Amino acid sequence: MSEFDDKKLGMDRRITRRDFLNGVAAGTGGAVASSAFPSFALAALAGPGAAQDQPGYYPPALTGLRGSHAGSFEAAHSVRDGKLPAKGQEPSDTWETYDLVIVGGGISGLAAAHFWRAKNPQARILILDNHDDFGGHAKRNEFRSGGSMLLANGGTWAIESPFPYSNTARALMDELGIQPAALAAKCYRNNVYKHLSSGVFFDRETFGADRLAAPAPGGRRDGGGKPEEWKNFLEKTPLSAEARQDVLRLETEPADYFPGLTSDEKKDRLSRISYKDFLLKVVKVHNDAVPYYQSRTHGLFGVGIDAVPALDCWVLGQPGFHGLNLERGPHPRMGYTPRGFAAPKEPYEFHYPDGNATIARMLVRRMIPAAAPGHDAEDIVAAKFDYSQLDKHDSAVRIRLSSIVVEVKQAGEAARSKQVDVTYVRDEQLASVHGKNVILACWNMIIPYLCPELPEKQKVALHYGVKVPLVYTSVEIRNWEAFEKLGVHSIACPGMYHYEMNLDLPVDIGGYQSPKTPDQPILVRLERTPCLPGLPERDQHRAGRGDLLSASFTTFERNIRDQLARVLSKGGFDPAQDITAITVNRWPHGYSYEYNYFVDPEWPAGESPCEIGRKRFGRIAIANSHAGAAAYTDSAMDQSWPAVEELHST
Repeated sequence: MSEFDDKKLGMDRRITRRDFLNGVAAGTGGAVASSAFPSFALAALAGPGAAQDQPGYYPPALTGLRGSHAGSFEAAHSVRDGKLPAKGQEPSDTWETYDLVIVGGGISGLAAAHFWRAKNPQARILILDNHDDFGGHAKRNEFRSGGSMLLANGGTWAIESPFPYSNTARALMDELGIQPAALAAKCYRNNVYKHLSSGVFFDRETFGADRLAAPAPGGRRDGGGKPEEWKNFLEKTPLSAEARQDVLRLETEPADYFPGLTSDEKKDRLSRISYKDFLLKVVKVHNDAVPYYQSRTHGLFGVGIDAVPALDCWVLGQPGFHGLNLERGPHPRMGYTPRGFAAPKEPYEFHYPDGNATIARMLVRRMIPAAAPGHDAEDIVAAKFDYSQLDKHDSAVRIRLSSIVVEVKQAGEAARSKQVDVTYVRDEQLASVHGKNVILACWNMIIPYLCPELPEKQKVALHYGVKVPLVYTSVEIRNWEAFEKLGVHSIACPGMYHYEMNLDLPVDIGGYQSPKTPDQPILVRLERTPCLPGLPERDQHRAGRGDLLSASFTTFERNIRDQLARVLSKGGFDPAQDITAITVNRWPHGYSYEYNYFVDPEWPAGESPCEIGRKRFGRIAIANSHAGAAAYTDSAMDQSWPAVEELHST
């Protein structure tokens, strides 16, 4: 239990933490609406017309519970449970017919619309999305403090991939004018935190005492550093003497734990054992050392080291492998390339202040120029979007938000169909539109419920991948003097509610200026990936999803305040005074599932679930990152292109 009661934590403080449901404010904890966003609640009450068409509608500025927010998923859950929303209603036919209807306004759906227009500039396209904003997981969080704007990613963090961007994805990025390496060189402000280090916070529930240890050896939490650095660091921790000794040995003493085996034979063994078992049974570290490493894989896979192959952890640079003399390269087992493995490639990474929400915004501006001013990959960052322009009747491309699709049905036999009828729920009303073609750029697991006519084998395949639940939390604080006093900018918290917290990356671009001095307001980013250690990975994701869907904003807020108070207490941080806004980006269905060959079968070519699941069905094609079983923006783009090609070729 926390030593801080609700009053000391500031749970009674009037900060910007209001939840919104379909544009109508639903207060939590006596909070008030953000002064930077005074008209949003009124927009939904302003009389006929959708909320997105009303003055002041601007979802990036909403705080509170975001991501899969209230109102964005309930109708889909009803379809899953066999209860069509608005039961007893017949859908109202809008009499709208489009060349292409896209279900899902994330990167996949927006890219599909872009590719379709490239083939047919005169095409009429409608994009339906269940959220109150476009972009899907590429979510933008926008804060206003003291007249200045602070931005954070509420989802997809950056332009990055373990493999080189494909020609398709690279060409789209080039067309948008996004050159990651050049932007990184120009816009990153690497000197802002150069005097600060990384640290690790050991919580008393897991390790027996609350203690911050810094600097972490080598400035990293995943290895590096000299023996003396490790000794000094470990002396600051509450780990037992046996655990300290074993961590020191693991991190600094190369050892060949599989003498006499070839590199391929060693890789084979590592691919069939979890990293936790590798540490306990092969390296033979003390049990007390395992919690220190348990959450190392949360950021990439959403589960701890108990569910991740040791071979994947070798690729990720975790300790224990530097004496094995493993050769770089994929494992020879059929179909198995360790997750995270990449061949040498040129630098192609960049973090926009709002993550890859910028890519979504650029695609929308390209297709609907009236939605935002500007023309390049930098001015887009500070551009204010006019959401009332997204669904104009005279626009070739229309984006209709807060529209949850509940049925997608071929008009007639799939092989001969010339039209697809799409039914969706908006403002608790059923409506239908018609598409000559439909691309499902939504989550794979909902598709079998939307299209029950799909072949049974395809429906089973679409259900296979269980998306990784995750939370990206953005906390606005008055200043970062506590971080400065403690000498840290990034802190791993392996036993706490959020497994890590860090000051936002300093990036200056397109008129946007990041905080530079400790007396300025700043955003603290926290990440959480709920899971249930001991189960297979997909079962852990299911458990984590339930955790997120059942947690109220009050639960999140209390844990956030408690964690910041405990971790930063010796720096003088006061959660009641210093926290000014909180946005919790909750994603029960987060990252696309990537095959884990520790538990997944080794499918023959063409027989993996993603390959079976993405097959075209009549006038319906499927395009999303799940179709490539890769949780990266380039995968979302890559899957959109063949979906467009397939429909155009028929």
